[in-house]
Amino acid sequence: MEEKDFQVAEYVDLMAVLLDLQLKDEYRDGVIANFERIMAIARIVNEFPLPDELEASTNNICEDDSS
Repeated sequence: MEEKDFQVAEYVDLMAVLLDLQLKDEYRDGVIANFERIMAIARIVNEFPLPDELEASTNNICEDDSS
């Protein structure tokens, strides 16, 4: 799907129905605005080039070095 075809308001409305979320009219515009902000941030993250030699870490444990 091309981004120019993506309708945020329609998506929010459809997801509210799908999730059986009673989205009040007074909050709808704010939800749409926040989703548009999230999309803008996600676009920046997704467009960031990563080197080909980058590998995902399998170690998800963070050790506390403060002791």
